[in-house]
Amino acid sequence: MGVGCVTFQFNCVTCRTREHLQGAQVTASGRSETADDLLAALLDGMDAALCAFDADGVITHWNREAERILGWTAGEAVGRKGFAGWAVRAADAQDVQDRLMSAQDVRGRQVHEFALLTKDGGRVLVRTQSAGVPGAGGKPAGVYCAFSEVHAQIDLERSIALSEALMDDASWGVVLVDVDLRPAVVNAHAARAFGSGRTALLGRPLGELLAQGVEELEGALQHVLAEGAPPAPVELWVCVRTPEGVRRRCWRCGFLRLASPLAEEPVPLGVALLFQDVTEARQEQLDTAQLRFRSHQLYRAGRAAAECEDPAEAAVVRLEFALAGFAEHALLDVLEPGRARLLRWAASPPGLPGLPEPGAIPVRYEPGHPVLQALDRTGSVRTSAPLGGAAAEWARARRWPEGAAHVLCTVLRSRGRSLGTLTFLRGPSRAAFERADAAYAEEVAARVAADLDLAGAGPGAAGPGAAGPAAPGPDRKGRA
Repeated sequence: MGVGCVTFQFNCVTCRTREHLQGAQVTASGRSETADDLLAALLDGMDAALCAFDADGVITHWNREAERILGWTAGEAVGRKGFAGWAVRAADAQDVQDRLMSAQDVRGRQVHEFALLTKDGGRVLVRTQSAGVPGAGGKPAGVYCAFSEVHAQIDLERSIALSEALMDDASWGVVLVDVDLRPAVVNAHAARAFGSGRTALLGRPLGELLAQGVEELEGALQHVLAEGAPPAPVELWVCVRTPEGVRRRCWRCGFLRLASPLAEEPVPLGVALLFQDVTEARQEQLDTAQLRFRSHQLYRAGRAAAECEDPAEAAVVRLEFALAGFAEHALLDVLEPGRARLLRWAASPPGLPGLPEPGAIPVRYEPGHPVLQALDRTGSVRTSAPLGGAAAEWARARRWPEGAAHVLCTVLRSRGRSLGTLTFLRGPSRAAFERADAAYAEEVAARVAADLDLAGAGPGAAGPGAAGPAAPGPDRKGRA
């Protein structure tokens, strides 16, 4: 980066300064006071130090930033020929003068570094950018020179380099969001996370990019705009809309409030969102915690079932423990001894409205019912209600509670026989059953089946009524 990047203001007024310097060389009497005042205001309002020389090397302009850096006022600087004898060492004066004035003979800008003298005798290393000012007929009319302290210029270039690296090569996503909460700048990593091109994301509402989690993300962005960045990163679960479909991801997010450095008071420009995808790590943690909890529940259920004198009561106790954090309802159906039909043995919690009470009345499942499919496959079957308002009718037609939206049916097996089925039901506010859920349900079903086998339930029992459904026993959770 050259000195032309010293400030945004310098780039804006360079052409205006050139025009006024050209006018200054035509005739001093022809300039209007208004033009002089405007030029002085432009020069003094710049954050970059600027001076100008006529064709003979005499200083014609000197702004306040130049005065701040070197300590010499405009009255002390204007009218001097070059820097010799006051702003540069005598040994360096001619070389500095030649290099500055050589800008008249070449096109474009020239960048140099000089050691200049301050008014109090100190030295400061500056980086200069100079360019020629053509006069009437294209002849050289002078030079203007902008300069800044080298360390300030290096800080600026370092900041610009950091910004460009974040936008191109960063290993985490960077999204600059404007005050309307719409992406204004997106780096390559973030574009890949959204499954789209960088320009395709600009200006679009976040609701078009995220299927879920948009409320949480917008709330965080609004908080940053109003209160500032949070003290620690925040983890958000979002569902990203991609051409391949909706993907559920976990982002570890950091936020920075952006404000304009050119305003007297902080003016919000938006928020910088920096995020990393930590889905795999968080999913592994969730799976481990879930597995630990379910193993503990199986252990507690075994301890409680061991206290039951009746194996049928022990089977019901196991269902009560299995529901915790897993499902809202559980239905236990047992094959009637000597006949291929299912009897409702137990339901947890008991007394569900719209369901047959446990007893000797068969449950009327239609052909193709998921319970019957589980019996035929000797395995598990997962299903969910259709989207829309038909969920209640869907559950009612399958003899399930009205609020059921996700169902998992598995078979009860003991000593090589199918004794019945176990059905778990979830409401619409929960996620559908997954393969890991089916494995847990099968483990519960194996233990329940062992209890029912001890109770003499299922095919091969002594006969109808030999081991009818037992009434649910007392809650044994307190003993675990």
